[in-house]
Amino acid sequence: QTFSYPFQNPELPRQQRIDDLIGRMTLEEKVAFLMNGSEGIERLGIPEYNWWNEALHGVARAGVATVFPQAIGMAAMFDPEEHEKTFSIISDEARAKYNEAIRRGQHLQYLGLSFWTPNINIFRDPRWGRGQETYGEDPYLTSVIGIAAVRGLQGNDDNYYKLHACAKHFAVHSGPESLRHSFDAVVSQRDLWETYLPAFKALVTEADVQEVMGAYNRYEGVPCCGSDLLLMDILRNRWNYQGLVVSDCGAITDFFKPGAHGTHTDAASASADAVKAGTDIECGSNYKTLVEAVERGIISETDIDVAVRRVLKGRFELGMFDPVEMLPWADIPYSVVACDEHNAQARKVARQSMVLLKNNDVLPIRRGSVRKIAVIGPNAADSTLMLGNYNGDPTHVITVLQGIRNAYPDAEVTYERGCDHLEGFTPVPKAPRAGMNMAGEWEGVPASGESGSKKVAQKLPPIGPECYTDEAIAALAARAAEADVIVFAGGITPALEGEELGVHLDGFAGGDRSRIELPAIQGKDLKALHSTGKPVVFVLCTGSAIALAQNEADYDALVVAWYGGQEGGNALGDVLTGDYNPSGKLPVTFYKSTAQLPDFTNYDMNGRTYRYMTEAPLYAFGYGMSYTSFKLGKARLSSKKIKRGKPVTVKVKVSNVGAIDGAETVQVYVKRLNDAAAPVMSLKGFQKARLAAGKSVKLKITLPSEAFEYYDVASDGLAVKSGDYQILVGTSSADTGKPLPLRIK
Repeated sequence: QTFSYPFQNPELPRQQRIDDLIGRMTLEEKVAFLMNGSEGIERLGIPEYNWWNEALHGVARAGVATVFPQAIGMAAMFDPEEHEKTFSIISDEARAKYNEAIRRGQHLQYLGLSFWTPNINIFRDPRWGRGQETYGEDPYLTSVIGIAAVRGLQGNDDNYYKLHACAKHFAVHSGPESLRHSFDAVVSQRDLWETYLPAFKALVTEADVQEVMGAYNRYEGVPCCGSDLLLMDILRNRWNYQGLVVSDCGAITDFFKPGAHGTHTDAASASADAVKAGTDIECGSNYKTLVEAVERGIISETDIDVAVRRVLKGRFELGMFDPVEMLPWADIPYSVVACDEHNAQARKVARQSMVLLKNNDVLPIRRGSVRKIAVIGPNAADSTLMLGNYNGDPTHVITVLQGIRNAYPDAEVTYERGCDHLEGFTPVPKAPRAGMNMAGEWEGVPASGESGSKKVAQKLPPIGPECYTDEAIAALAARAAEADVIVFAGGITPALEGEELGVHLDGFAGGDRSRIELPAIQGKDLKALHSTGKPVVFVLCTGSAIALAQNEADYDALVVAWYGGQEGGNALGDVLTGDYNPSGKLPVTFYKSTAQLPDFTNYDMNGRTYRYMTEAPLYAFGYGMSYTSFKLGKARLSSKKIKRGKPVTVKVKVSNVGAIDGAETVQVYVKRLNDAAAPVMSLKGFQKARLAAGKSVKLKITLPSEAFEYYDVASDGLAVKSGDYQILVGTSSADTGKPLPLRIK
């Protein structure tokens, strides 16, 4: 085969091909390659490409796709192996969409191979609306689950990446949403290195993540997308990161936009500094001024070439310049998208994500044991909320109500919404985006409001103020009292918590929350329903922790169902009937009240999350119940004294002493003694044991030397510290038994 140019020849070394191509590009063409909407170079036969794609919990914004539970729910599984499998499925669907698009000559946004996921910011405060996109409040859990996501997305081929994953948002980023374009995050070096950076380091050094997204906010007065400290000193120099850095969308504009950071005077100076700091791709169009910046002498073409080389390396490693027959995933057919196998995985993951927090011998409700179930609440029949944010368009959505009806075909299942999430608010269903249909054809937004071929969202009529009177609530309870059991589906919705939302209602502000308590009207309904004397099962749909101390006496069972994805309702039915024994664990602390939280804008970790709380929460990080009972034997360490830099192994026997099969997640925490600034404890290992009734297993959980790293002033980074420790082994952060002493010499 003959090639017009050396860069087209796959037999040549990649670096030689990159050198050849960059030598043929004009400055204007190079600059055009550094924006998310990269223009093609027709004279060289290079098509356009858009770097912006999303896959937070399924391929998003590209039409029909399998929609898994929201990220926070998948974190509750505490199961990195299952998470990697899920993201391998997601990457199959992504490659299938790309393959079909290329066959059709389409180069549209959201049909590419670079996916801006996972979000590994630490969910330090439950008021942050985007916390639902994260893997929770713990750096170790976030690291382990994040690594699994990256591996599932990027594949394991020696020559090509299946997709690019992207670790975002770097760094020290977690709200408030309303301030993110002007906010300067201030943290101690200890919090920076022990809390905010570990997950990013893990994805870079252990998972080979190929993209890192800079955050909107400033850190130490400098916008993150222009920070030499973050992008050069830490990311590229200390961690030897060789991949791409992309800006968050519009983040470069914040450098000079009035009312934002205001660190720069115009687009050219902002763009020049961002490129020199290491931001290779802008999500936006300010980088077009780089030509002007070269003319003004504030950046050189050589500086621009550094970024262009990294961009080209990324495209070559994704196989974009090679014959299709050379690519391992080019033959994935479009028929895998939303196939039966993927749908089954969505249901499996949704089941495993659910967390049972309370059960006064109400659950499971076996089929045939009840004749009538009353389903009530604002989240019962809302299909839109099941999808969370950053979602694709599924072929179907099973709501809480439909899932219960499916689970109990012989029972009478009644339904009343009862109330909105809060007075004066009615969620509006999301309009489907343009995207690929089931045949792999690109469609605009269907006029009917349908997604793909089936309707998945319906507009709920507002509930009038007459439904919020004491009389109306009492009448609702009286009707519900005719049932054998009451299921209240409440909580919040992605229409109230999320990215920069235009919501300003009591307790909610711009996508964040100002209070974390359950909205008052839902509490009134719960109290009235519980007063009937009938068992009340509270199904809590949420992407974040809800403070329930004031509601705790008004339900007999509590199931956290998160935003459960397309199969969330069926998964809930599996849990309620006992077809599936719940095994999820909380990836976040459920505080008693807002009063337990420090100021939202304070990024200091003192008093935050289980790692630094001194007060008792309502439900602890790592907590989750089962329908069976587990017993842990006496935990033992492989050694009570180890040398610095050496691992230690925890051995513990776990037994299912109940009557049914189930799964328990054994968690290992480390506590450093004689260090007042150290966390109360930190998760450093866990393992899920699936056990038949009456069976036992001996687990070995190894803590590597990194489990004993803390901030070291001398090295201005993490270092393994000598001294005395306690190893805590249990089934949650609040149930760890007798501590095991360990000395590191």
